[in-house]
Amino acid sequence: MLSVKLPRLFSIEQMPQVFHEQGILFGYRHPQSSATACVLSLFQMTNETLNIWTHLLPFWFFAWRFVTVLYVTDIQNDSYSWPLLVYMGTSCVYPLASSCAHTFSSMSRNARHICYFLDYGAVNLFGLGSAIAYSAYTFPDALVHTTFHDYYVTLAVLNTIISTGLSCYSRFLEIQKPRLYKMLRVLAFAYPYLWDSVPIFYRLFLFPGESAQNEATLYHQKHTAITLLASFFYSAHLPERLAPGRFDYIGHSHQLFHVCVILATHVQMEAILLDKTLRQEWLLVNSRPLSFPQIAGAILLCLVFSLGNIIYFSAALYRIPEPELHKKET
Repeated sequence: MLSVKLPRLFSIEQMPQVFHEQGILFGYRHPQSSATACVLSLFQMTNETLNIWTHLLPFWFFAWRFVTVLYVTDIQNDSYSWPLLVYMGTSCVYPLASSCAHTFSSMSRNARHICYFLDYGAVNLFGLGSAIAYSAYTFPDALVHTTFHDYYVTLAVLNTIISTGLSCYSRFLEIQKPRLYKMLRVLAFAYPYLWDSVPIFYRLFLFPGESAQNEATLYHQKHTAITLLASFFYSAHLPERLAPGRFDYIGHSHQLFHVCVILATHVQMEAILLDKTLRQEWLLVNSRPLSFPQIAGAILLCLVFSLGNIIYFSAALYRIPEPELHKKET
């Protein structure tokens, strides 16, 4: 009979410090796992298993939605739908990158860092996709045709580049300066989100305009609330910080963070689809649509500079001696 031996699991005391997770005491994989062992761990209950599946399954759902929209869209002639396709494409990239990062992060110390560098780049690419969709469909009436609108996507590209670099750099401070590391990591993701959400906040709390007063508003409210909840779980490390060892496999903050992020993306997608449909007539008359060179240029710049950041910081891992990288500040 064919049998598969699942990889052995370890406690936090048996793991190098770079693999430690606050409040998680058991269920760690070998710090030098093979690629095969990493894949097998998808079918074994470890402290990473649900981190993987809470993004791997939604990836297939978002991919199905993307293909469905792609199938009914005349890509060559329907320029109004281009921003939506970019957004839906990037919404597939980040959950896949995240699930891969969590799957293969136990192969080595450097592999762990590089996996998450790529994860950060994918998250920021999704942020840019969101900004492109917001620029095309969700801007409140009063901000359309303003200088802010004209430079909104350009600055969103700059934000993704800075955010990827800052989040990658923060990993070098994870053990030496944990408070600074956490502050930089949260800042790296918070400020691009805040910039992207300015038109949403203006619409929700100030003056939406006649064309923006529609059913999408409720979804934008839900998206904002769920995103704030996700941010809380990411930064607070609750509930495992209050009861170390009790939530190692199910219910720790990163799993809850993943679930909230996926729900937020789903609600955001519904809001964008509603705005695209309900505001189409008004937007085609009153707004300047993003051209193909603008959209392609924004995505290309994001990819080139973010990959440049990832390559630079990945190379730095091999230039810095391991004791110096992981020596804890006293």
